[in-house]
Amino acid sequence: MKAKTVDKIATSILYTISAFIVLLLLAFISYILYKGWDSLNLNFLFGRPKIDSAGGGIGPQLFNSFYMLIVSLLVTIPFGLGAGIYLSEYAKEGKLLNFIRLCIETMASLPSIVVGLFGLLVFVTMTGWGYTLLSGALSIAVLNLPSMTRVSENAIRAASAKVKEASLGLGATKWQTIKKVVLPTAIPQIVTGVILSAGRIFGEAAALLYTAGMSAPVLKYTNISLVGKASPFSLFRPAETLAVHIWKLNSEGIVPDAAKIANGSSAVLILMVLIFNLIGRLIANRIYKSYSGK
Repeated sequence: MKAKTVDKIATSILYTISAFIVLLLLAFISYILYKGWDSLNLNFLFGRPKIDSAGGGIGPQLFNSFYMLIVSLLVTIPFGLGAGIYLSEYAKEGKLLNFIRLCIETMASLPSIVVGLFGLLVFVTMTGWGYTLLSGALSIAVLNLPSMTRVSENAIRAASAKVKEASLGLGATKWQTIKKVVLPTAIPQIVTGVILSAGRIFGEAAALLYTAGMSAPVLKYTNISLVGKASPFSLFRPAETLAVHIWKLNSEGIVPDAAKIANGSSAVLILMVLIFNLIGRLIANRIYKSYSGK
């Protein structure tokens, strides 16, 4: 068989696989949106859930999901990015680096339920916080740190190969080079890591069951406090997220229209992930273009 024929066959197979993945994703998203589209209205999005009657909303759970996302990313991004900078720019090959990589790989392979039990023992019990938003955010950060670290390391290593020597040759210090040249160049890849972390935060349920709890108290947005349990912005209150709410509806069926609410919540969750991905990409492209002069 001629080389060109083999090349065409291999190319066709790869295109077919790619098209199958895209179609599978579109079918998955379309099915979820179709099942939950009837529930997408303002009363459902911003209303309170009802315990004994139909027609409840997901307002508190929706707010908790976004708030959990913000708090968890505030922990994940600095630590993950810092670890990526260290591993790519400062760490030297040797036993210490091998041990760090082993720890990262081990953390990446941990099941989320195990991390949830770890969060229950450490963030819930040992600290005395109980089931709180902060406990859930820290547990999710533990889940996301390995992937954020590896993505950041690879992005910085690939970016620095192009521009680091030129910056150092012009007299910039190593930190100036990392801050002003390497990181802006690596922004698109780093944002990919942030998007992966955000998807994990939006969709995680197992770890949050043991740390953030399964209750969503009434939220009064005029009460602003990071510690008072009556405030929606408190880090020390239970915070049932949308993913946990879906799990509870499907497992317990606590309201007459549990299936309808679960379908609508799933559709909202998919839209949240898609919108966050789009906004993240737009911001990353804008930052990259501003530094690259394009």
